[in-house]
This record gives sequence, C-alpha cells and structure tokens, in this order.
Amino acid sequence: MTVPQENCQVIDLSLLIAEDLPCYWATHLPFQHKTYNWFADRGDGSGCVINRSGPYATRWMAIDEHTGTHIDAPSHFIPPEDSGLPHAAAAGAITVDRIPLERHIGPAAVIDVSELTGGDSLPGQSPIITAGHIERWEREHGRLRPDEICLFRTGWDVMYRRGAAGTGYVHDVVVTKTAPGWPAPEVETISLLWDRGVRCIGTDAPSMGPAQGDRGQAVHVAGLGRGVVYIECLTNLALMPARGALFCFLPLNVMGGTGAPGRAIAWVPA
Repeated sequence: MTVPQENCQVIDLSLLIAEDLPCYWATHLPFQHKTYNWFADRGDGSGCVINRSGPYATRWMAIDEHTGTHIDAPSHFIPPEDSGLPHAAAAGAITVDRIPLERHIGPAAVIDVSELTGGDSLPGQSPIITAGHIERWEREHGRLRPDEICLFRTGWDVMYRRGAAGTGYVHDVVVTKTAPGWPAPEVETISLLWDRGVRCIGTDAPSMGPAQGDRGQAVHVAGLGRGVVYIECLTNLALMPARGALFCFLPLNVMGGTGAPGRAIAWVPA
C-alpha cells in the first residue's frame, strides 16, 4: 500500500476530547483531565495547583477505552473461547494489541446514510441502515471490495457539542430515552459487508449498534465475533469522497484492551 504524498489533502476524522464534551459513553467512566504538576504553586478561585517536582507542566487522564474516536476489538463483546459464556469464540482472544495494523488502514468506501438522521424514529431508538442502503450505494459506485474500509456517514457528529447542548449525542438517547438515536446497521447489513470481504467498519455515530434493546449487542456480536473491527465516533466524513481516499486509524497499543482511542485521518485527492 502506497501512502499518497502529492496532490492530497489530509483530513482529520477524529473527535476532540475534553471534559465538557460528550466523548465517553454516557453510562461509563467520565473522561477526566487534571493538572498534576505546574511550573509554580498557584492558587485561584477553583483551588490550587502545586509544583511537586520541578518547573514544568503535566496532566493526568482518567479515560475509558472507548472514549472519543476509538476502535472496538473483538474482545469488547466476544468472551474467551473457553469461558463457557454466550457468544464465546476464538475472536474473544483478539484484543487491541493483537489487531494487525493493516486491518484499519486502507481505501475508504464512504456510504452516505445521513438522510436517516433527524427522521421520525421514536425516542431511544435508532433508524436502521439496511442491506438495501449498501446495495443502492453499490449500484452507483460499484461493488465493495475486500480491501476497502466501509465508513458510514450518518451526520450524527453534528450532535457532538459542548456542555448541556451535547446531551443529545448519547445521554438523551440511552439514559433518559427522550431523543431518537443515531442511524446504525442491523445484523443483516453486517453480514452483507462480511460477504463482500469487508473486515473494518467505521461510523461517525457513537456506536455501531442501534440504541434500542439488545440490537446493539447483536450487531457487535455479528461483526466482532467474526474478527471484524469497528471504529466509532468518527467525524468530518462529509469531507470524504465516496471512493478514492485512503483511511488510517492508529489506536493506542493497549495490552489486553477491549478498545482504544486513537487518531483517524484520511488522505483525500485534491
């Protein structure tokens, strides 16, 4: 694979993470980012910052594996093969550090399903990306290839906002269930992508799975159980062509990780 050097624009497809952004799953550990050491002792209205070990600044983070733009390893939903648990399979041994880098680097196939966002879905439920959406895209752009990374452009990243305005991204969908959810594929859609040879699927929504009931788990099991990896919480997919760009996601190399944040970029022909 050749990384383009000329006549290409590099697009950042990664969400900014910060304490006042909805960068973590609403029922998981909230993201925290705090000062550990400052150049000198300092007091202000919110407390004090201490110089513990010299004239430099450093901060610590409390961060869930699935924070911001991140990858789902198969072990996120697939138990170890010998565990005796439901859905146990060999793929349960595939943690972040065991995913080949080439699995999430490759030519992008961007499937625009943004017309599903803002429709008439019920609160707490996702509109479904069906196999028909894939087949419609293929009629216009050609059949998906096994080397391609399929990216769903739902447009949900416009919901990623600071403060109280950001509760619509995840919280209002899965906690209070007062708002409709993001578009997401069903099991049959994942199976079609598998049949096409696609082994990495991304979305600009907060989860690959639908918000309603156990359908989210079913979609994760359908792909991750086969060794497919998911990349969630992308952004800026509107800047991508349907085909022609090179996609790259580099997760933190976390030993035993069920997922890991990282940086997603694309080289887009100018």
